[in-house]
Amino acid sequence: MFVYFLLSGFGFLCAFAALPLLTGYCAVNYGRSFWLWFTLGWVLPIVSFFVLVALIVRGQLDQGERLLAEAKAILAKAEAVALKDEE
Repeated sequence: MFVYFLLSGFGFLCAFAALPLLTGYCAVNYGRSFWLWFTLGWVLPIVSFFVLVALIVRGQLDQGERLLAEAKAILAKAEAVALKDEE
């Protein structure tokens, strides 16, 4: 009986860890701290995920932030080409 509870508790933790990992992964993809959002995902699992999604959506809908992201991508590409040309 004890083994059953131990294994079911372990299974619950593994299943429950999916949301913090997903939250951390989404955070890293949008330039935020993995460990901060992973920890928030453990403390406030559903709430942290929706807060992160709201922050991402707000950033995507803001024209200024989109233009800034495009400019950064263009500059990074130009820098890569310049470094390649120097070699």
